[in-house]
Amino acid sequence: MEAVRRFFDGDVFYSFKHSPLTITAAVIVVACIVGATFAPFVAPHNPFDLKTLNLLDAFTPPAFTGRGNPDYLLGTDDQGRDVLSTIIFGSRMSLVIGLGATFLAMVFGVSMGLMSGYIGGKFDAFIMRVADIQLSFPAILIALLIDGVARAVLPKGSHDELAVYVLILAIAAAGWVSFARTVRGSTLVERNKDYVQAARVIGRHPLSIMFSHVLPNVLGPVLVIATLQIGAAIITESSLSYLGVGVPPTQPSLGTLIRIGNDFLFSGEWWITVFPGAALVIVVLSINVLGDWLRDALNPRLR
Repeated sequence: MEAVRRFFDGDVFYSFKHSPLTITAAVIVVACIVGATFAPFVAPHNPFDLKTLNLLDAFTPPAFTGRGNPDYLLGTDDQGRDVLSTIIFGSRMSLVIGLGATFLAMVFGVSMGLMSGYIGGKFDAFIMRVADIQLSFPAILIALLIDGVARAVLPKGSHDELAVYVLILAIAAAGWVSFARTVRGSTLVERNKDYVQAARVIGRHPLSIMFSHVLPNVLGPVLVIATLQIGAAIITESSLSYLGVGVPPTQPSLGTLIRIGNDFLFSGEWWITVFPGAALVIVVLSINVLGDWLRDALNPRLR
């Protein structure tokens, strides 16, 4: 309880409660997470239950246009699925992939950065050259390459079942560099401080020093990067799904919904793609606002 009290009395929470924009972004993110987690209970319809779908309801305009059905607030798509419900279920897949890819990238990138900065020498040079080479390519191209290799290696029948895991791995492989470079720079500073030298003198193992002593002191920038990386991972996943190499249609994300709706955009059914696109923008923008606030709140020079 003492730690909770110190948090609410601290500078970070003070900065949070005095920023209306950050509070709004936090409310949006929490609402998205809750809605995605409890989608079967929150969504007004189950868009993936074939027994409840009616093709006669296809292309129903949003209810507020005056030509729609009150049961479908944001209208329906080409299969008669409620657009609001598909957005809620689709955001679940986008958030799962974004969070999973960011966590995997953070674990691998932080580990490589710690070892690179602490060990130094040829190992450091090798890791940083790999990072430099990867930074010369857009993240989406690296993700496309890994996804293409997975499609060629995996049996055809199993790709749809493993598509989510392949996407998480591909996006994580494209995003670990930012964690590694940041942690490596902080580790180079921390490894020469007195507490690290004292740990060496008493015979602590290098791995114990890295993860027990150095890591807690370099986590500040990592939390900021992780927050921003979630938004970037969601955008990358949506881009891949829009290109048709993301999650299968049976497990749609926001990117898949935008791609489906794009086929009907110029025929007048604008709501099928506009609302999922707006949901994607709002979610990513809110996450980025939280990341910017966290960066400023954890920077003592800005207090």
